[in-house]
Amino acid sequence: MKISRPLKIVLGLFATLLLVMVAFVIFVLAFDWNRARPWINQRVSDSIGRPFAINGDLRVQWEQGDASEAGWRRYVPRPRISAAGVSVANPAWSSSPQLVNVGSIVVALHPLPLLHKEVAITDLAVDKINVDAERRADGSNSWTFKDNGPATWEVDIQRLTLGEGKVRYLDDTIKLDLRAEASGINDGADAQKYGLRFDLSGSYRNAPVTGGGKVGKVLSLRDTHTNFPVQASANLGKNKIAIEGLVTDPRAPAGLDLKLSLAGASMADLYPLTGVLLPETPPYATTGRLIGKKSGAAWNWTYKNFTGTVGGSDLEGTLAYTPRKPRPLLTGAITSRQLRLEDLGPTIGTKETKAGKALPADQFNTAKWDALDADVKFSGKKLIRTHDIPLQDIDTHIRMTDKVLTLTPLNFGMAGGDITSNIKLDGRQKQIDAQVRMAARHLKIRQLFPKLESMQASVGEVSADAALAGKGNSVSAMLATSSGELGATVSEGSVSKFVLEAAGLNIANLVFVKLFGDKQIQLNCLAGDFVVEHGKAQTRRFVVDTQEAVINVSGNVDMAKETLDFDVRPQTKGVRIISLRTPLYAKGTFTNPDVGPQKGPLALKAGAAVALATIVNPVAAIIPLVNPGKVDPVDCPALLAQANQTRTQAKTQPLKKP
Repeated sequence: MKISRPLKIVLGLFATLLLVMVAFVIFVLAFDWNRARPWINQRVSDSIGRPFAINGDLRVQWEQGDASEAGWRRYVPRPRISAAGVSVANPAWSSSPQLVNVGSIVVALHPLPLLHKEVAITDLAVDKINVDAERRADGSNSWTFKDNGPATWEVDIQRLTLGEGKVRYLDDTIKLDLRAEASGINDGADAQKYGLRFDLSGSYRNAPVTGGGKVGKVLSLRDTHTNFPVQASANLGKNKIAIEGLVTDPRAPAGLDLKLSLAGASMADLYPLTGVLLPETPPYATTGRLIGKKSGAAWNWTYKNFTGTVGGSDLEGTLAYTPRKPRPLLTGAITSRQLRLEDLGPTIGTKETKAGKALPADQFNTAKWDALDADVKFSGKKLIRTHDIPLQDIDTHIRMTDKVLTLTPLNFGMAGGDITSNIKLDGRQKQIDAQVRMAARHLKIRQLFPKLESMQASVGEVSADAALAGKGNSVSAMLATSSGELGATVSEGSVSKFVLEAAGLNIANLVFVKLFGDKQIQLNCLAGDFVVEHGKAQTRRFVVDTQEAVINVSGNVDMAKETLDFDVRPQTKGVRIISLRTPLYAKGTFTNPDVGPQKGPLALKAGAAVALATIVNPVAAIIPLVNPGKVDPVDCPALLAQANQTRTQAKTQPLKKP
């Protein structure tokens, strides 16, 4: 059959194209790619701004396309590039010359995405890898390369296979020198789930680091629901850290979902690792679920459903950490069945006092209050203050904003009643500005004195209000500079007669009570209020009216010197025989108070009795010791009304700055 000229031309062109393609394939298959290494090394070095080198054999093999792809793309051959001795240099300031040194690397590419500037790596396998990464104290690091402007190429890794290797990480910002050495797991139960085991060593803040763990060997990044198993534990200084779980959605990479356990000597030791400001505490241990979600370039972290202990306290709840400017934010909710204030130490100023002092003198550490903001709710069933009355049903909302800490509200139960309060500590200046408003309602008298046996039969309720403002970095300093109002009332009830008789020094009745037992005395009213100026609380009114006695108290409490100076004037109702009723004093320090009869009036009574017994008759000696019991009546309703007005002022009036 005769072929037309146009057809001959087409066939000729097709044959020529076929020959060119065959020649190209033969060239690619036969080309010694090692000749291209100098050119490749130079181009990559110029791109990243660091020396890059392929020091070993470089090969390119072609494989059949992926049969799982639809259409004609499955027939497109794919290059598999293998290289040996690949290295990337560290910057000149680094302590190690090489950032990465890989014994063997294999990369399988999909060629078609290259047409729209996408490097689609279907398989990436590395073996015998050595990494030396470093971060300096100023935050600069060895893995950030030269900035070449906006990236024009995208890289998509779909499958990663890890082999043996070593990693060293130096971090001057947290004083960490961490080394890891990985090897393959080829048999045993762990081989089904994990592919690599690694050992950890090094130092953290001059303390040794030890540990190890296991990870998966093959990480599939193609499926967004792929999970990569991780298990590790380490001792970093005084902290013990253990994780176990899955890296979820690694293709994004969008998340981590791990079981995290932490333990150590103090939660404050976690600050260099986490950046979260935590208080100095006794030994702690906690376990929970750590969830990480990537948002842009930052990660949001949630420690979910954790449980743990701090000293003798228990804690559980959920906390979330969100990086943001100018400060990160910590939010969440925490609950406790039992919380000891001493376990929170100087965070609330309760750990220790100075020698000879009663008020807590531990310093609040405000230097790191600007490390983060916080918005955390706390509720507790029982709060224990050492050697004091336990608190119940604590409920507070803790906020930290720009070094201003507020507990608004701070509510709890005490002595059978309720206390509501609002606390503000402004740490923006060298000395903390502190403000406290507190209201107590229905406190049971006998529960206020749990260790005083004679008060256990007493009944009655106390209500009180306080508003104070002070300045200082400890509780003692704040009280020593404080100004404000204090007020308290008891409307009805009964108290131990023994206590009242002891206050009045009525000897005959004391003997009777001791021999035949105590009884309760009706309490008509109690009202007291103080004005506080520069740490000194001065009584404006302090009156106790009972069925059998009236007691008036005057004086002051100096919280700067931690001293008291009270004049107690008891007056009994009704006749008392053999009564040494005389003014009392209460003086001394908070840690060593001195209470007793004022010697002047008591000496006069004793002298009069001796004189009458000597001059007149021994029986006449009783006359100075007889109390006729004439007392001006107390108008309890008016007294309580005045005291309640003072309490209301303490609750509502603006506080004076110290």
